[in-house]
Amino acid sequence: MIPHIPLQVQPLDLRYNERKVLQILRRMGHASKAEIARIANLTNAAVGSIVSSLEEQNLILSGKKRHEGQRGQPATMIHLNPTGAYGLGVRLERNGFQTVLIDFDGNILSRFTNEMELPPPEQTLEIVCSDINAALATMPAESLSRLTGVGLATPYHLGSWLKELGLPEKSFKQWDSFDFAAQLEDTTKIPVHSENDGTAAAIAELFYGAGREVDDFLYLFFGPAIGGGLALKGDIVRGSTGNAADVATMAVPPSKLPSATRPDKKWDILINRASLNSLRRHLLSRRPGIEVGTRLQLELAVQTYGKESDEWADDCIDALIPTIISAKSLLDFPTLVLEANIGGGLVTMLRDRLAKALDENMPEAWSPPKLVTGTFGCDASAVGAASLPIFYNFSPRKPLQ
Repeated sequence: MIPHIPLQVQPLDLRYNERKVLQILRRMGHASKAEIARIANLTNAAVGSIVSSLEEQNLILSGKKRHEGQRGQPATMIHLNPTGAYGLGVRLERNGFQTVLIDFDGNILSRFTNEMELPPPEQTLEIVCSDINAALATMPAESLSRLTGVGLATPYHLGSWLKELGLPEKSFKQWDSFDFAAQLEDTTKIPVHSENDGTAAAIAELFYGAGREVDDFLYLFFGPAIGGGLALKGDIVRGSTGNAADVATMAVPPSKLPSATRPDKKWDILINRASLNSLRRHLLSRRPGIEVGTRLQLELAVQTYGKESDEWADDCIDALIPTIISAKSLLDFPTLVLEANIGGGLVTMLRDRLAKALDENMPEAWSPPKLVTGTFGCDASAVGAASLPIFYNFSPRKPLQ
């Protein structure tokens, strides 16, 4: 029996300039009224009125005072009220799924992780609804009215790339005809906003990580597959099908590792050389019988079998170099954000090797992008998903979907 969540969510009716001020505070962390007026191109009087309105709605708070310049009274710094709004995020992946609850400032308040091969859709729906119920139970009753909705992050075409990922076709093909977002909304009666998992993770980074410092970046997430997202001019780029920055399908030369699958065409695709699935495959081929099925097991294996992990990392970097150089030539982004579904130093290892390889291989007169480690690690897509309803309610831009 699928549990029912008796909760009604009402979208907030905010004016454009109110949304603009909230966007500025999300980007800066905190700001004075004078700073907000300058950035938003509004008068001080207008900002004062907006700040008062947002304070009355419990969306912002006044904090410490700060001297601006050498004269005058210290300015009061304004920041988002973490309890002003909440978002639920659900991340579906072929090797598991996760539900998180975040506050208005992107802090994770509760997390429910199911690390398993993705069950059939109906069973997954039941577990996710149970996790949502558990997350809601952690909230004070008076805060439930502040829930903005549910975001869903999932790879497009869950029934694709099964051969590359070593997954059974029969069970996953059920997902091709199952509208999980619609079923989740129908069951919970909470608005559901869906997004590609790579883009969702990039949204989390845009809102609460590197996006607070830079407007333009390419985002790469090393999960069972490899996902990507793109931010330009401070906004997420979705593309005509919502699948922009789908780096997993970018053409690369075939791997030279004996453990690699052989492509049936002249070119291979990046998912086969730069993903945790390809790392697992290589470790198992070199160390038969080791346990690498879970995230923690894979982390431990990377730390234990350094030589074998280095072999995979070198091959991974060789595949990433043409991908990144091509992307930078087309998009001219200054920053590349790297994140992974496991810890254990994997991102640091890849970042250091990639920095060296880019320095050696960038075209003449081109500078390599600055490499940055992502903010949320394995939680990135779920936090990005939870950010979707917050975006829908509070951003001055149009909704993502």
